[in-house]
Amino acid sequence: MAIQILILIAGLVMVVLGADYLVEGSSSVARRFGLSEFLIGLTIVGMGTSAPEMVVSFIGAAQGNADISIGNVAGSNIFNTLLILGVTALLLPMGITAENKKKDVPMNILITALLLVLGWFGGLSRWDGAILLAAFVAYMWPQFRNKRADEPTPDQEKPRKVWVAALMILFGLAALVWGGNLFVNASVNIAHSLGVSDKFIAITLLAGGTSLPELATCIAAAIKKKGQLALGNIIGSNVFNILLILGGSALIHPLSFASITYVDMAALLVSALALLGACYIGKKDELDRVDGIFFLLLFAGYMTYLILNL
Repeated sequence: MAIQILILIAGLVMVVLGADYLVEGSSSVARRFGLSEFLIGLTIVGMGTSAPEMVVSFIGAAQGNADISIGNVAGSNIFNTLLILGVTALLLPMGITAENKKKDVPMNILITALLLVLGWFGGLSRWDGAILLAAFVAYMWPQFRNKRADEPTPDQEKPRKVWVAALMILFGLAALVWGGNLFVNASVNIAHSLGVSDKFIAITLLAGGTSLPELATCIAAAIKKKGQLALGNIIGSNVFNILLILGGSALIHPLSFASITYVDMAALLVSALALLGACYIGKKDELDRVDGIFFLLLFAGYMTYLILNL
C-alpha cells in the first residue's frame, strides 16, 4: 500500500509538471508563429492530451472490443465538458470569443450529433469511419487557414526559441501520459486493496483517468490566465476523440453501440448543449463560476445514475 501511495504521488507530480510545461511551450509556439492560443489548444494540446483515449480505443478496436472504444470516447467527452470545464470555470472564469460562439462551440454539437446519428443506425462501419476521418480533415484544415493571433498584452513575455518550446511540449505530453498512467494504475491497485468493486473503478478511476491530462492542462492554463487555450483543449479533445479516434477505430474494426444506453447518448448530447447554453445565456463573454457549478451538477447527476445502475 505504501509503495502504491508513493507511485500515486509521483504520477500526480508528473501530471502537474507536464501540464505546466505543455501550456508554457504551446503558448510560446502560438506567439512565435502568430497563431491564437485557442488554435494551439485545439490542435497540439487537444490532440496530445487525447493520447490516452487514442491508445485505449485503438487497442480495443484491434481486439474487437467495441465497448472499450465507444465507451471510452463517450465517457471522456462527458468528463471533458462537464467535469473539466466545470472545475476550470469554478476556479477561474474563461473568456469566450465571438468566433467560439459562432463556429467552435456549435461545431462541437454538430460533430457530437453526427456520432449519435451514425450510432443510432447500428454502430460505426468502416465506411462510417472513413466519413468521420474525412470530416476531421475538413474541420481542421480551415482552422489553420483562418485563425489569427490573439491580441498581444503589454506584459506578454517574449516567446521562447522554437526548439525550446518544442522540447517543452514533448516533455509536457510525455509527463502527462506517463504520470496519468501511474496515477490511474496506483489508484486502481489501492481501490482493489480497499475492496472497491471493479465496476465502480471502471466508471470512476478508469473513465476519469484518461481525462486527467485534459484536467491538469486546463487548470494550469486557467491559472496562467490562458482561458482560450483551456477551452480550445476541451473542444479539440472532443473533436479529436470522435472524428479521428473513433474514425480510425472503426476502420480497424466496425464498432457496435450495443453497450451505450440512451441515457449515455443523452448525457453526451446534453454536455455539448450545456456548453452552447453557457455561451449564449445572458450574452456573456466568459464561462463563469455559475456555469462551472451547473456543469458539475449535471456531471454529478450522470455519475449518480451510473452508480445506482451498476
